[in-house]
Amino acid sequence: MHLHAHALAGLAASAAALARAESETTPSSSHARAVPSGPEAWTAAYSSAAAALAKMSQSDKINIVTGVGWNKGPCVGNTSPIGSVGYPQLCLQDGPLGVRFGTGTTAFTPGIQAASTWDIDLIRQRGAYMGAEAKGCGVHVLLGPVAGPLGKNAAGGRNWEGFGPDPFLTGIAMAETIEGMQSAGVQATAKHYIGNEQELNRETMSSNIDDRTMHELYLWPFADAVHANVASVMCSYNKLNSTWACESDRANNQLLKKELGFQGYVMSDWNAQHTTNGAANGGMDMTMPGSDYGGKTILWGPQLNSAVNSNQVSKARLDDMAKRILAAWYLTGQNSGYPAINIKASVQGNHKENVRAVGRDGIVLLKNDGGILPLKKPSKIAVIGSAAVNNDKGINSCTDKGCNTGALGMGWGSGSVNYPYFVAPYDAIKSRAQTDGTTVTLHNSDSTANVASAASGADAAIVFLTSDSGEGYITVEKVLGDRNDLDPWHGGNQLVQAVAAANKNTIVVVHSVGPVILETILALPGVRAVVWAGLPSQESGNALVDVLYGATAPSGKLPYTIAKSASDYGTAVVRGDDNFAEGLFIDYRHFDKAGIAPRFEFGFGLSYTNFTYSDITITTTAKSGPATGTVVPGGREDLFDTVATVTATITNSGSVAGAEVAQLYLSLPASAPSAPPRQLRGFDKLPLAPGATATATFALRRRDLSYWDVRAQNWVVPAGSFGVSVGASSRDIRLTGTLSVT
Repeated sequence: MHLHAHALAGLAASAAALARAESETTPSSSHARAVPSGPEAWTAAYSSAAAALAKMSQSDKINIVTGVGWNKGPCVGNTSPIGSVGYPQLCLQDGPLGVRFGTGTTAFTPGIQAASTWDIDLIRQRGAYMGAEAKGCGVHVLLGPVAGPLGKNAAGGRNWEGFGPDPFLTGIAMAETIEGMQSAGVQATAKHYIGNEQELNRETMSSNIDDRTMHELYLWPFADAVHANVASVMCSYNKLNSTWACESDRANNQLLKKELGFQGYVMSDWNAQHTTNGAANGGMDMTMPGSDYGGKTILWGPQLNSAVNSNQVSKARLDDMAKRILAAWYLTGQNSGYPAINIKASVQGNHKENVRAVGRDGIVLLKNDGGILPLKKPSKIAVIGSAAVNNDKGINSCTDKGCNTGALGMGWGSGSVNYPYFVAPYDAIKSRAQTDGTTVTLHNSDSTANVASAASGADAAIVFLTSDSGEGYITVEKVLGDRNDLDPWHGGNQLVQAVAAANKNTIVVVHSVGPVILETILALPGVRAVVWAGLPSQESGNALVDVLYGATAPSGKLPYTIAKSASDYGTAVVRGDDNFAEGLFIDYRHFDKAGIAPRFEFGFGLSYTNFTYSDITITTTAKSGPATGTVVPGGREDLFDTVATVTATITNSGSVAGAEVAQLYLSLPASAPSAPPRQLRGFDKLPLAPGATATATFALRRRDLSYWDVRAQNWVVPAGSFGVSVGASSRDIRLTGTLSVT
């Protein structure tokens, strides 16, 4: 099991670790095999691929790189089998939440919820379980996880599929997810590469990104993905600096394959290919689905065969494409004993335990005045809002979740999956209330009419709000993918105003794809608590009740900034091309540089207990200058060497058990070019009993201390004093020190 050095300490520290002892014995993961790790993992795979390639005709090679066409196979993407080498009909299937269109599969939590746990054990387990289910369904390639969009626009429609706008947190989550998925024997796909930051005009716009911003933000998590030996990378719909991403020599050949040493294959997003020769020579290795959605336009297949025969695409390039695809197949051990394709297979095992744990540990407590939470056997509570109950037309009644009716567990689009069941908040609250002898009143609409009578007289009134988004091929309530604003849907502000006027113990629960402006709600004296419950998927109500009633203290931290005003983010969805003028300064980097106070900062989250920080220690062997290592998957090898270690002592100084996510932020020395004031470069989640103490350990890699030098075209560690900040959020800094590099 290969892990990033900085994550090793965190592996031993997870709030839910004890509950996972049986995780390796689930029915659907019993066939998991260890996939080789490290840069040498590809060596044997390439040897096998070369031997297979020698037995293949040119027609075979064309077939292995060309999808059979839209809607012409059992999966969303399919290639033809190659009998001469025992290569199967390859099945490629969405997506980042599990097996799309599956009926016996788990609806895993979205990536953004996994990120808000800051728990690498849970994130890796989530990946392993997704991989096990995909393999059980005979899926060879699972189309996830997501590092693009990174999420520079708070309103971006697909941000929820990924892990948030910090490249470090996203990079760690990508690596853990990929290693989990591929340990089960399924090929992971890092997507959407690159600069796909909005849904509006995604198939026509150009994302114009400068070199340093590309490396330090958008390429960073893909480097982690490649370092984790990801099998495939999906190129995106947009143009990059005026060239289609799937035809960009700069993106695919120079950055991905040469600089990052990517050994796998680049596949197109569905119908993102534009030319025959440009795509082949620009570094794309597989076209999906092989035709346009009408099945008429085919750019590879016979066309690629002609291009190779006329030497517009070299035979060596075709061999390289095929060899990369074969190598990924061998890398993941799919050449023996792989299950037949059956998307409807029943493969859930005990995987709902991970869904509940991620849903629960991803909940962020934003406000808790007077300790109103956890609830302590109240005599009467009111549950209010349409989002408290299931969609009355059925939990899977909206194709690809193309609606925001009832409780919200995920956004919409190709990244959504079917719910095998859905535990609505009201149902779980009602079940717990029966145990406690609590009376529950339900007002399951967003109308303010008669809401006062439901709320008044209750010991607490719990109001549910949502904000939804998704992929642009579906429009939901006049939202064309990207959100139109950052307000709660369905008149949520007015609903809370009416409830809070009638009940001075109002608790607001928010289920949202991303940041929501909460100013109207927070101004109400009756609002005592705000619970940011994110996107918890099928175990929604159970995860929420675990926290509301204190079975688990909340331990989630925000994976993005919640602003006071949408304009505070300094970025927005644009109508034409996007010049990425904000550069490095997105989310908290922008707030810090511009001196803007957020409402709730990146990394923020309250608990039912308190944590104290002490005794920072800093040791380093880092030397200034450029990286010099040979290129391995992920980049120069020495970039991944641990060159500094920071530790801090964390004590649970409260009266209940809880888990704290200690976070480390670095500030570059004055000798470096303009950089964000602070950048996340480590985190460690520590479960602690009352009065208990543990050590947070942050192992810093050379790349964590480096900036991208545009002139040198290399990562450089600057000389001087780095500021080291350790704390409970990006602005709640408890300990500081300096790390000196000569």
